[in-house]
Amino acid sequence: MNILEQFEDKIKGKLSTFDRMIIKGYIRQLCNTKQFEAFLSIKNILWKDFPAYASNVTKNLSEHIENIAKIQDRPYCYFLSSNFSKEDKALEMLKESPVDSGLIGIIGTVEVCNTMSITKNRETKRLELKWGTRKCKYYYLYFLDKEFGFMHIKIQTWFPFMVQIYINGREYLSKKLDKENIKYTRYDNCFTDIADIQRAQELSDEIKSKRLTESFDTIIHKINNYLPTIEETMGHGYYWCMAECEYATDIMFNSRGDLEGIYPSLVEHAFFSFKCDDVMSFFGRKMHNAFQGEVVSDYRKRQTGLRIKHKMKANSIKMYDKNSVLRIETTINDPYEFKTIKKVITKEGFEAKRWIPMGKTIANIYRYAEVSEASNMRYIEALNNIIDKEVPVKNIEKLSSKIVVKDRRYTGFNILSKETTDLFEILVNGGFVINGFTNKDVKKKLYCNDKDLYESKVRNRTTRLLAKLRAHGVIKKAPHCFKYYVTANGRKIMSQALYFKNQTLTQISNVA
Repeated sequence: MNILEQFEDKIKGKLSTFDRMIIKGYIRQLCNTKQFEAFLSIKNILWKDFPAYASNVTKNLSEHIENIAKIQDRPYCYFLSSNFSKEDKALEMLKESPVDSGLIGIIGTVEVCNTMSITKNRETKRLELKWGTRKCKYYYLYFLDKEFGFMHIKIQTWFPFMVQIYINGREYLSKKLDKENIKYTRYDNCFTDIADIQRAQELSDEIKSKRLTESFDTIIHKINNYLPTIEETMGHGYYWCMAECEYATDIMFNSRGDLEGIYPSLVEHAFFSFKCDDVMSFFGRKMHNAFQGEVVSDYRKRQTGLRIKHKMKANSIKMYDKNSVLRIETTINDPYEFKTIKKVITKEGFEAKRWIPMGKTIANIYRYAEVSEASNMRYIEALNNIIDKEVPVKNIEKLSSKIVVKDRRYTGFNILSKETTDLFEILVNGGFVINGFTNKDVKKKLYCNDKDLYESKVRNRTTRLLAKLRAHGVIKKAPHCFKYYVTANGRKIMSQALYFKNQTLTQISNVA
Protein backbone atom coordinates (compact mmCIF):
# COMPACT_ATOMS: atom_id res chain seq x y z
CA MET A 1 0.00 0.00 0.00
CA ASN A 2 1.73 3.19 -1.18
CA ILE A 3 1.30 6.60 0.44
CA LEU A 4 -1.46 7.62 -2.00
CA GLU A 5 -3.58 4.71 -0.79
CA GLN A 6 -2.45 4.71 2.83
CA PHE A 7 -3.20 8.42 3.41
CA GLU A 8 -6.05 8.79 0.94
CA ASP A 9 -8.20 10.64 3.47
CA LYS A 10 -5.50 13.32 3.89
CA ILE A 11 -4.75 13.88 0.18
CA LYS A 12 -6.63 16.11 -2.27
CA GLY A 13 -4.91 14.66 -5.32
CA LYS A 14 -1.68 14.58 -7.31
CA LEU A 15 -0.40 16.55 -10.27
CA SER A 16 2.51 15.59 -12.54
CA THR A 17 4.07 18.11 -14.89
CA PHE A 18 7.34 19.75 -15.89
CA ASP A 19 8.99 22.09 -13.45
CA ARG A 20 12.17 23.93 -14.43
CA MET A 21 13.34 23.51 -18.05
CA ILE A 22 16.48 25.00 -19.56
CA ILE A 23 16.56 24.81 -23.37
CA LYS A 24 19.65 25.79 -25.34
CA GLY A 25 19.73 26.85 -28.96
CA TYR A 26 22.77 26.16 -31.14
CA ILE A 27 23.50 27.13 -34.72
CA ARG A 28 25.39 23.92 -35.33
CA GLN A 29 26.95 25.05 -38.61
CA LEU A 30 28.73 27.85 -36.74
CA CYS A 31 30.02 25.47 -34.04
CA ASN A 32 32.01 23.36 -36.51
CA THR A 33 35.32 24.65 -37.87
CA LYS A 34 34.84 23.24 -41.39
CA GLN A 35 31.31 24.60 -41.74
CA PHE A 36 32.31 27.91 -40.16
CA GLU A 37 35.07 28.16 -42.73
CA ALA A 38 32.45 27.53 -45.44
CA PHE A 39 30.27 30.28 -43.95
CA LEU A 40 33.13 32.79 -44.18
CA SER A 41 33.83 31.68 -47.75
CA ILE A 42 30.19 32.11 -48.84
CA LYS A 43 30.08 35.57 -47.25
CA ASN A 44 33.45 36.48 -48.90
CA ILE A 45 34.98 37.33 -45.53
CA LEU A 46 38.77 37.00 -45.33
CA TRP A 47 40.05 35.41 -42.15
CA LYS A 48 42.08 38.51 -41.32
CA ASP A 49 38.90 40.61 -41.63
CA PHE A 50 36.72 38.36 -39.45
CA PRO A 51 37.41 40.10 -36.07
CA ALA A 52 36.32 43.45 -37.47
CA TYR A 53 33.28 41.89 -39.18
CA ALA A 54 32.26 40.05 -35.98
CA SER A 55 32.64 43.22 -33.90
CA ASN A 56 30.34 45.10 -36.27
CA VAL A 57 27.72 42.30 -36.11
CA THR A 58 27.90 42.28 -32.30
CA LYS A 59 27.50 46.06 -32.19
CA ASN A 60 24.41 45.97 -34.43
CA LEU A 61 22.89 43.07 -32.43
CA SER A 62 23.46 44.88 -29.12
CA GLU A 63 21.89 48.08 -30.44
CA HIS A 64 18.91 46.10 -31.75
CA ILE A 65 18.29 44.37 -28.39
CA GLU A 66 18.66 47.56 -26.36
CA ASN A 67 16.32 49.30 -28.81
CA ILE A 68 13.65 46.66 -27.99
CA ALA A 69 13.60 47.98 -24.42
CA LYS A 70 13.36 51.60 -25.64
CA ILE A 71 10.51 50.92 -28.06
CA GLN A 72 8.48 49.06 -25.44
CA ASP A 73 9.44 51.56 -22.73
CA ARG A 74 10.87 48.87 -20.48
CA PRO A 75 13.92 49.14 -18.19
CA TYR A 76 17.42 48.16 -19.31
CA CYS A 77 20.31 47.71 -16.87
CA TYR A 78 23.96 46.91 -17.53
CA PHE A 79 26.24 45.37 -14.91
CA LEU A 80 30.02 44.94 -15.08
CA SER A 81 29.86 41.79 -12.94
CA SER A 82 27.52 38.86 -13.58
CA ASN A 83 27.71 37.57 -9.99
CA PHE A 84 24.19 38.44 -8.93
CA SER A 85 20.69 37.01 -9.25
CA LYS A 86 19.25 38.17 -12.55
CA GLU A 87 15.85 36.77 -11.60
CA ASP A 88 15.70 38.85 -8.42
CA LYS A 89 16.65 41.92 -10.43
CA ALA A 90 13.91 41.14 -12.99
CA LEU A 91 11.31 40.77 -10.22
CA GLU A 92 12.50 44.10 -8.82
CA MET A 93 11.98 45.66 -12.28
CA LEU A 94 8.47 44.16 -12.43
CA LYS A 95 7.64 45.58 -9.01
CA GLU A 96 8.93 49.06 -9.87
CA SER A 97 7.42 49.05 -13.37
CA PRO A 98 4.48 46.61 -13.48
CA VAL A 99 3.29 45.01 -16.70
CA ASP A 100 0.48 42.51 -17.36
CA SER A 101 2.26 40.73 -20.21
CA GLY A 102 5.22 41.14 -22.51
CA LEU A 103 8.75 42.31 -21.80
CA ILE A 104 9.62 42.91 -18.14
CA GLY A 105 13.11 44.26 -18.71
CA ILE A 106 16.57 43.56 -20.13
CA ILE A 107 19.82 42.96 -18.24
CA GLY A 108 23.22 43.22 -19.93
CA THR A 109 26.47 41.82 -18.57
CA VAL A 110 29.80 40.31 -19.66
CA GLU A 111 30.39 36.56 -19.31
CA VAL A 112 32.68 33.86 -20.67
CA CYS A 113 31.46 32.28 -23.92
CA ASN A 114 32.46 29.54 -26.35
CA THR A 115 33.25 30.89 -29.77
CA MET A 116 35.29 30.66 -32.95
CA SER A 117 38.42 32.76 -33.13
CA ILE A 118 41.16 33.49 -35.65
CA THR A 119 44.68 32.94 -34.26
CA LYS A 120 48.12 33.06 -35.79
CA ASN A 121 50.26 29.91 -35.66
CA ARG A 122 53.81 31.00 -34.84
CA GLU A 123 55.37 27.90 -36.34
CA THR A 124 53.53 27.87 -39.68
CA LYS A 125 53.01 31.66 -39.65
CA ARG A 126 49.48 31.09 -40.93
CA LEU A 127 46.09 32.02 -39.60
CA GLU A 128 44.04 29.25 -37.99
CA LEU A 129 40.39 28.91 -37.09
CA LYS A 130 39.97 27.54 -33.55
CA TRP A 131 37.14 26.81 -31.13
CA GLY A 132 37.85 28.35 -27.74
CA THR A 133 36.67 30.70 -25.01
CA ARG A 134 36.59 34.46 -24.64
CA LYS A 135 34.47 37.09 -22.94
CA CYS A 136 31.54 38.77 -24.63
CA LYS A 137 28.36 40.64 -23.83
CA TYR A 138 25.22 38.70 -22.92
CA TYR A 139 21.66 39.92 -22.66
CA TYR A 140 18.98 38.49 -20.38
CA LEU A 141 15.46 39.30 -21.58
CA TYR A 142 12.72 38.62 -19.00
CA PHE A 143 9.10 38.20 -20.10
CA LEU A 144 5.63 37.64 -18.74
CA ASP A 145 4.66 35.55 -21.72
CA LYS A 146 0.98 34.90 -22.54
CA GLU A 147 1.77 31.23 -23.10
CA PHE A 148 4.77 30.35 -20.88
CA GLY A 149 4.33 32.87 -18.07
CA PHE A 150 7.46 34.14 -16.30
CA MET A 151 10.45 33.19 -18.48
CA HIS A 152 13.74 34.52 -19.73
CA ILE A 153 15.97 34.33 -22.80
CA LYS A 154 19.74 34.63 -22.60
CA ILE A 155 21.59 35.43 -25.83
CA GLN A 156 25.30 35.58 -26.64
CA THR A 157 26.18 38.59 -28.83
CA TRP A 158 29.32 37.07 -30.40
CA PHE A 159 29.53 34.22 -32.88
CA PRO A 160 27.95 31.60 -32.80
CA PHE A 161 25.14 33.45 -30.91
CA MET A 162 24.14 30.66 -28.53
CA VAL A 163 20.76 31.06 -26.82
CA GLN A 164 19.41 29.76 -23.52
CA ILE A 165 15.68 29.76 -22.72
CA TYR A 166 14.23 29.18 -19.27
CA ILE A 167 10.59 28.16 -18.90
CA ASN A 168 8.64 26.57 -16.08
CA GLY A 169 5.90 23.97 -16.45
CA ARG A 170 3.95 25.37 -13.49
CA GLU A 171 3.91 28.82 -15.09
CA TYR A 172 2.72 27.26 -18.34
CA LEU A 173 -0.08 25.42 -16.52
CA SER A 174 -1.20 28.51 -14.58
CA LYS A 175 -1.77 30.35 -17.89
CA LYS A 176 -3.84 27.41 -19.13
CA LEU A 177 -5.91 27.37 -15.94
CA ASP A 178 -6.50 31.12 -16.17
CA LYS A 179 -7.85 30.75 -19.70
CA GLU A 180 -10.37 28.12 -18.57
CA ASN A 181 -11.24 30.00 -15.37
CA ILE A 182 -10.24 27.07 -13.16
CA LYS A 183 -9.55 28.35 -9.66
CA TYR A 184 -6.31 27.44 -7.92
CA THR A 185 -4.00 28.52 -5.13
CA ARG A 186 -0.21 28.61 -5.38
CA TYR A 187 2.63 28.60 -2.92
CA ASP A 188 5.90 29.64 -4.56
CA ASN A 189 6.29 27.25 -7.51
CA CYS A 190 3.64 24.67 -6.63
CA PHE A 191 -0.13 24.35 -6.59
CA THR A 192 -1.58 23.72 -3.14
CA ASP A 193 -5.15 23.43 -4.43
CA ILE A 194 -6.85 23.16 -7.84
CA ALA A 195 -10.62 23.16 -8.33
CA ASP A 196 -10.43 20.56 -11.12
CA ILE A 197 -7.27 18.46 -10.75
CA GLN A 198 -8.17 16.04 -13.54
CA ARG A 199 -8.63 18.84 -16.07
CA ALA A 200 -5.44 20.49 -14.82
CA GLN A 201 -3.53 17.27 -15.54
CA GLU A 202 -4.99 17.16 -19.06
CA LEU A 203 -3.94 20.76 -19.71
CA SER A 204 -0.49 20.07 -18.32
CA ASP A 205 -0.02 17.07 -20.60
CA GLU A 206 -0.57 19.24 -23.68
CA ILE A 207 3.00 20.51 -23.45
CA LYS A 208 4.25 17.00 -24.25
CA SER A 209 2.89 17.22 -27.79
CA LYS A 210 3.42 20.95 -28.30
CA ARG A 211 5.76 22.00 -31.10
CA LEU A 212 8.07 24.07 -28.93
CA THR A 213 10.53 24.57 -31.79
CA GLU A 214 8.07 26.81 -33.65
CA SER A 215 7.38 28.88 -30.53
CA PHE A 216 11.07 29.40 -29.80
CA ASP A 217 11.90 30.19 -33.45
CA THR A 218 9.22 32.89 -33.47
CA ILE A 219 10.58 34.47 -30.28
CA ILE A 220 14.25 34.38 -31.25
CA HIS A 221 13.62 35.92 -34.69
CA LYS A 222 12.44 39.07 -32.90
CA ILE A 223 15.64 39.21 -30.82
CA ASN A 224 18.49 38.11 -33.11
CA ASN A 225 18.42 40.43 -36.13
CA TYR A 226 21.42 38.60 -37.65
CA LEU A 227 19.56 35.27 -37.78
CA PRO A 228 18.01 35.85 -41.25
CA THR A 229 21.53 36.26 -42.68
CA ILE A 230 22.63 32.96 -41.12
CA GLU A 231 19.53 31.13 -42.37
CA GLU A 232 19.98 32.53 -45.88
CA THR A 233 23.66 31.55 -45.95
CA MET A 234 23.59 28.14 -44.23
CA GLY A 235 19.97 27.11 -44.75
CA HIS A 236 19.35 26.44 -41.06
CA GLY A 237 18.58 28.33 -37.88
CA TYR A 238 18.73 27.23 -34.26
CA TYR A 239 18.80 23.60 -33.14
CA TRP A 240 16.99 23.37 -29.79
CA CYS A 241 18.25 21.02 -27.07
CA MET A 242 17.06 20.23 -23.55
CA ALA A 243 20.00 21.13 -21.31
CA GLU A 244 18.27 20.52 -17.96
CA CYS A 245 14.82 19.18 -17.22
CA GLU A 246 12.88 18.74 -13.98
CA TYR A 247 9.61 16.81 -13.89
CA ALA A 248 7.75 16.79 -10.58
CA THR A 249 4.81 14.87 -9.15
CA ASP A 250 3.10 16.94 -6.46
CA ILE A 251 0.94 15.21 -3.85
CA MET A 252 -1.40 17.85 -2.43
CA PHE A 253 -2.32 17.24 1.22
CA ASN A 254 -5.36 18.80 2.88
CA SER A 255 -3.17 20.88 5.19
CA ARG A 256 0.41 21.50 6.21
CA GLY A 257 -0.28 19.68 9.46
CA ASP A 258 -1.37 16.50 7.65
CA LEU A 259 1.92 16.43 5.74
CA GLU A 260 4.07 17.30 8.75
CA GLY A 261 2.64 14.32 10.62
CA ILE A 262 4.13 11.79 8.21
CA TYR A 263 6.96 13.61 6.41
CA PRO A 264 9.70 12.71 8.95
CA SER A 265 8.77 9.03 8.58
CA LEU A 266 8.91 9.37 4.77
CA VAL A 267 12.42 10.80 4.90
CA GLU A 268 13.59 8.13 7.37
CA HIS A 269 12.06 5.37 5.26
CA ALA A 270 13.74 6.66 2.10
CA PHE A 271 17.12 7.17 3.78
CA PHE A 272 17.33 3.85 5.65
CA SER A 273 15.49 1.55 3.22
CA PHE A 274 16.48 2.67 -0.29
CA LYS A 275 19.73 1.08 -1.44
CA CYS A 276 21.69 1.40 -4.69
CA ASP A 277 19.56 -1.26 -6.36
CA ASP A 278 16.41 0.63 -5.43
CA VAL A 279 17.73 3.91 -6.82
CA MET A 280 18.65 2.18 -10.08
CA SER A 281 15.18 0.62 -10.27
CA PHE A 282 13.54 4.04 -9.88
CA PHE A 283 15.23 5.04 -13.14
CA GLY A 284 14.17 1.78 -14.80
CA ARG A 285 17.69 0.36 -14.65
CA LYS A 286 19.30 -2.69 -13.07
CA MET A 287 22.59 -2.76 -11.20
CA HIS A 288 25.08 -4.43 -13.53
CA ASN A 289 28.81 -5.14 -13.38
CA ALA A 290 29.25 -3.09 -16.55
CA PHE A 291 27.70 0.00 -14.92
CA GLN A 292 30.27 2.74 -14.51
CA GLY A 293 29.30 5.62 -12.31
CA GLU A 294 28.14 6.58 -8.84
CA VAL A 295 24.81 5.99 -7.14
CA VAL A 296 24.56 8.31 -4.13
CA SER A 297 21.84 9.17 -1.61
CA ASP A 298 22.00 12.15 0.73
CA TYR A 299 19.68 14.36 2.70
CA ARG A 300 19.99 18.02 3.48
CA LYS A 301 18.32 20.25 5.99
CA ARG A 302 16.96 23.27 4.17
CA GLN A 303 15.46 26.42 5.62
CA THR A 304 11.98 25.13 4.76
CA GLY A 305 12.61 21.52 5.86
CA LEU A 306 14.36 18.28 4.90
CA ARG A 307 15.25 17.23 1.37
CA ILE A 308 16.44 13.75 0.38
CA LYS A 309 18.13 13.20 -2.96
CA HIS A 310 19.27 10.11 -4.87
CA LYS A 311 21.72 10.48 -7.76
CA MET A 312 22.58 8.13 -10.60
CA LYS A 313 25.48 9.76 -12.41
CA ALA A 314 24.21 13.17 -13.58
CA ASN A 315 20.52 12.34 -13.12
CA SER A 316 18.67 12.48 -9.82
CA ILE A 317 15.37 11.99 -8.03
CA LYS A 318 14.55 13.89 -4.87
CA MET A 319 11.76 14.34 -2.35
CA TYR A 320 10.97 17.48 -0.38
CA ASP A 321 8.01 19.35 1.06
CA LYS A 322 6.63 22.78 0.13
CA ASN A 323 3.83 24.02 2.36
CA SER A 324 1.15 21.30 2.13
CA VAL A 325 2.65 19.66 -0.98
CA LEU A 326 4.93 16.62 -1.06
CA ARG A 327 7.04 16.80 -4.20
CA ILE A 328 8.79 13.88 -5.91
CA GLU A 329 11.02 15.32 -8.62
CA THR A 330 13.16 13.67 -11.30
CA THR A 331 15.93 15.73 -12.89
CA ILE A 332 17.43 14.59 -16.20
CA ASN A 333 20.75 16.18 -17.13
CA ASP A 334 22.08 13.21 -19.11
CA PRO A 335 19.29 11.73 -21.28
CA TYR A 336 21.65 9.22 -22.91
CA GLU A 337 21.20 7.00 -19.84
CA PHE A 338 17.66 6.32 -21.09
CA LYS A 339 16.26 5.06 -24.37
CA THR A 340 13.63 6.11 -26.87
CA ILE A 341 12.15 4.32 -29.85
CA LYS A 342 13.10 5.68 -33.25
CA LYS A 343 13.08 4.66 -36.89
CA VAL A 344 16.55 3.58 -38.07
CA ILE A 345 18.04 2.03 -41.19
CA THR A 346 19.26 -1.52 -40.52
CA LYS A 347 22.39 -3.09 -42.00
CA GLU A 348 20.18 -4.79 -44.56
CA GLY A 349 18.90 -1.39 -45.70
CA PHE A 350 15.41 -1.70 -44.22
CA GLU A 351 13.65 0.87 -42.08
CA ALA A 352 12.79 -0.42 -38.62
CA LYS A 353 11.98 0.88 -35.15
CA ARG A 354 14.70 0.39 -32.55
CA TRP A 355 15.34 1.46 -28.95
CA ILE A 356 18.27 3.87 -29.01
CA PRO A 357 19.82 6.25 -26.41
CA MET A 358 17.62 9.30 -25.88
CA GLY A 359 19.20 12.49 -27.21
CA LYS A 360 18.82 16.07 -25.99
CA THR A 361 16.70 17.30 -28.89
CA ILE A 362 13.56 19.18 -27.85
CA ALA A 363 11.59 16.71 -29.99
CA ASN A 364 12.10 14.16 -27.18
CA ILE A 365 10.15 16.22 -24.65
CA TYR A 366 7.37 13.62 -24.60
CA ARG A 367 9.93 10.93 -23.72
CA TYR A 368 11.44 13.10 -20.97
CA ALA A 369 7.95 13.23 -19.44
CA GLU A 370 7.38 9.45 -19.80
CA VAL A 371 10.71 8.52 -18.21
CA SER A 372 10.41 11.06 -15.40
CA GLU A 373 6.80 10.27 -14.53
CA ALA A 374 7.57 6.53 -14.43
CA SER A 375 10.53 7.29 -12.15
CA ASN A 376 8.38 9.40 -9.81
CA MET A 377 5.66 6.73 -9.63
CA ARG A 378 8.18 3.97 -8.84
CA TYR A 379 9.45 6.14 -6.01
CA ILE A 380 5.92 6.68 -4.70
CA GLU A 381 5.22 2.94 -4.92
CA ALA A 382 8.37 2.30 -2.86
CA LEU A 383 7.10 4.67 -0.16
CA ASN A 384 4.74 2.02 1.12
CA ASN A 385 3.44 1.11 4.56
CA ILE A 386 4.97 4.15 6.22
CA ILE A 387 5.15 3.53 9.94
CA ASP A 388 4.58 5.88 12.80
CA LYS A 389 7.41 7.07 15.00
CA GLU A 390 6.35 4.53 17.64
CA VAL A 391 7.84 1.16 16.70
CA PRO A 392 5.12 -1.52 16.31
CA VAL A 393 6.58 -4.00 18.80
CA LYS A 394 3.81 -6.59 18.32
CA ASN A 395 4.70 -7.20 14.68
CA ILE A 396 8.39 -7.57 15.49
CA GLU A 397 7.69 -9.92 18.39
CA LYS A 398 5.49 -12.08 16.15
CA LEU A 399 8.21 -12.24 13.50
CA SER A 400 10.76 -13.25 16.16
CA SER A 401 8.58 -16.00 17.67
CA LYS A 402 8.24 -19.66 16.73
CA ILE A 403 5.29 -20.64 14.55
CA VAL A 404 3.60 -23.93 13.66
CA VAL A 405 2.12 -24.43 10.18
CA LYS A 406 0.59 -27.79 9.16
CA ASP A 407 2.23 -29.59 12.09
CA ARG A 408 5.61 -28.22 11.14
CA ARG A 409 7.50 -25.91 13.45
CA TYR A 410 9.40 -22.88 12.12
CA THR A 411 11.75 -20.76 14.19
CA GLY A 412 11.49 -17.00 14.41
CA PHE A 413 13.88 -14.45 12.89
CA ASN A 414 16.61 -12.80 14.91
CA ILE A 415 16.24 -9.25 13.60
CA LEU A 416 19.52 -8.24 15.28
CA SER A 417 21.58 -10.70 13.22
CA LYS A 418 23.39 -9.52 10.11
CA GLU A 419 22.05 -12.42 8.03
CA THR A 420 18.43 -11.45 8.79
CA THR A 421 19.11 -7.77 8.08
CA ASP A 422 20.78 -8.62 4.76
CA LEU A 423 17.89 -10.92 3.84
CA PHE A 424 15.25 -8.28 4.57
CA GLU A 425 17.17 -5.61 2.65
CA ILE A 426 17.36 -7.94 -0.36
CA LEU A 427 13.65 -8.73 -0.28
CA VAL A 428 12.42 -5.14 0.08
CA ASN A 429 14.54 -4.26 -2.96
CA GLY A 430 12.38 -2.36 -5.45
CA GLY A 431 13.75 -4.46 -8.32
CA PHE A 432 11.73 -7.51 -7.16
CA VAL A 433 8.36 -5.74 -7.04
CA ILE A 434 7.34 -6.49 -10.63
CA ASN A 435 9.20 -9.67 -11.61
CA GLY A 436 9.49 -11.33 -8.21
CA PHE A 437 12.53 -13.38 -7.18
CA THR A 438 13.78 -16.96 -7.16
CA ASN A 439 15.88 -19.10 -4.85
CA LYS A 440 18.85 -18.34 -7.09
CA ASP A 441 18.33 -14.55 -6.84
CA VAL A 442 18.36 -14.63 -3.02
CA LYS A 443 21.24 -17.12 -2.85
CA LYS A 444 23.39 -15.05 -5.20
CA LYS A 445 22.94 -11.85 -3.16
CA LEU A 446 22.89 -13.31 0.35
CA TYR A 447 25.85 -15.71 0.15
CA CYS A 448 27.98 -14.07 -2.52
CA ASN A 449 30.95 -13.77 -0.11
CA ASP A 450 30.73 -17.28 1.41
CA LYS A 451 33.12 -19.08 -0.94
CA ASP A 452 33.69 -21.90 1.57
CA LEU A 453 30.08 -23.12 1.38
CA TYR A 454 29.19 -25.86 -1.08
CA GLU A 455 26.66 -24.99 -3.78
CA SER A 456 24.12 -27.57 -2.59
CA LYS A 457 24.51 -26.44 1.02
CA VAL A 458 23.84 -22.81 0.08
CA ARG A 459 20.82 -23.78 -2.01
CA ASN A 460 19.34 -25.86 0.81
CA ARG A 461 19.92 -23.10 3.35
CA THR A 462 18.15 -20.60 1.06
CA THR A 463 15.26 -23.03 0.59
CA ARG A 464 14.80 -23.27 4.36
CA LEU A 465 14.84 -19.49 4.69
CA LEU A 466 12.20 -19.09 1.98
CA ALA A 467 10.02 -21.75 3.65
CA LYS A 468 10.27 -19.89 6.96
CA LEU A 469 9.38 -16.60 5.27
CA ARG A 470 6.29 -18.23 3.69
CA ALA A 471 5.24 -19.67 7.05
CA HIS A 472 5.39 -16.20 8.63
CA GLY A 473 3.37 -14.75 5.73
CA VAL A 474 6.22 -12.52 4.57
CA ILE A 475 6.37 -13.95 1.03
CA LYS A 476 4.07 -15.99 -1.21
CA LYS A 477 4.82 -18.39 -4.07
CA ALA A 478 3.56 -17.64 -7.55
CA PRO A 479 1.46 -20.49 -9.04
CA HIS A 480 2.98 -22.85 -11.62
CA CYS A 481 6.49 -21.40 -11.39
CA PHE A 482 9.43 -21.03 -9.00
CA LYS A 483 9.04 -17.33 -8.31
CA TYR A 484 8.17 -15.64 -5.03
CA TYR A 485 6.68 -12.25 -4.22
CA VAL A 486 6.78 -10.22 -1.03
CA THR A 487 3.30 -9.79 0.48
CA ALA A 488 2.00 -6.34 1.40
CA ASN A 489 2.06 -7.28 5.09
CA GLY A 490 5.52 -8.84 4.69
CA ARG A 491 6.95 -5.66 3.19
CA LYS A 492 5.44 -3.69 6.06
CA ILE A 493 6.86 -6.03 8.72
CA MET A 494 10.36 -6.12 7.18
CA SER A 495 10.40 -2.33 6.84
CA GLN A 496 9.41 -2.02 10.48
CA ALA A 497 12.15 -4.44 11.54
CA LEU A 498 14.80 -2.57 9.51
CA TYR A 499 13.56 0.73 10.89
CA PHE A 500 13.76 -0.62 14.45
CA LYS A 501 17.33 -1.84 14.02
CA ASN A 502 18.79 0.93 11.83
CA GLN A 503 17.15 3.91 13.46
CA THR A 504 15.75 3.21 16.90
CA LEU A 505 18.60 1.01 18.19
CA THR A 506 21.17 3.42 16.72
CA GLN A 507 19.64 6.27 18.70
CA ILE A 508 19.65 4.14 21.88
CA SER A 509 23.33 3.22 21.42
CA ASN A 510 24.26 6.88 20.80
CA VAL A 511 22.50 7.94 24.00
CA ALA A 512 24.26 5.17 25.91
